[in-house]
Amino acid sequence: MTVQADTARRRPKLSLVLFVVSLVCALVLGVLWVLAINNSSVAYAETRDEALQQGQEAIINFNTLDYKDVDRGLQRWEDNSTGALRDEVKQGRKDYATRIQQAKSTTSARVLDAGIVELDENAGKARMIAVMQITVTVEGQPPANKQDRYQAELTREGDVWKISGLGTVPVG
Repeated sequence: MTVQADTARRRPKLSLVLFVVSLVCALVLGVLWVLAINNSSVAYAETRDEALQQGQEAIINFNTLDYKDVDRGLQRWEDNSTGALRDEVKQGRKDYATRIQQAKSTTSARVLDAGIVELDENAGKARMIAVMQITVTVEGQPPANKQDRYQAELTREGDVWKISGLGTVPVG
């Protein structure tokens, strides 16, 4: 009976130790969770993802035009740009429309891959690169696909990331 009595006395002690260990683990995990939620790297990642998503949409809009509705496409260019690029779009709008309508071309684009390579949250500036597939259809001809690499300068305007500079990146 002494073995049973000894075991019976150890059970409450073992239960207490297990309870204390569980409590400590729960507290440690709770503190780590709170720290992770308030971590500035989480906010930075969210800003980066937002800039990337909006930058991709803007580059798609800059590479998507239909000569039958050129004004809507050029309005998207204007809406997705800022600074000197927006001024250039506004100033060249009539010339762009004429050239696109004369060429009777339609373009559509999709992002194959993209990433933010620089981000300055405080200044509201970012730089991204993107690989695009652009389908060009000239009236009466079969569509042709091409791939281009772009570098875009992004500037935050209010809550929206817009393109402030856009250029192709040479291959090789």
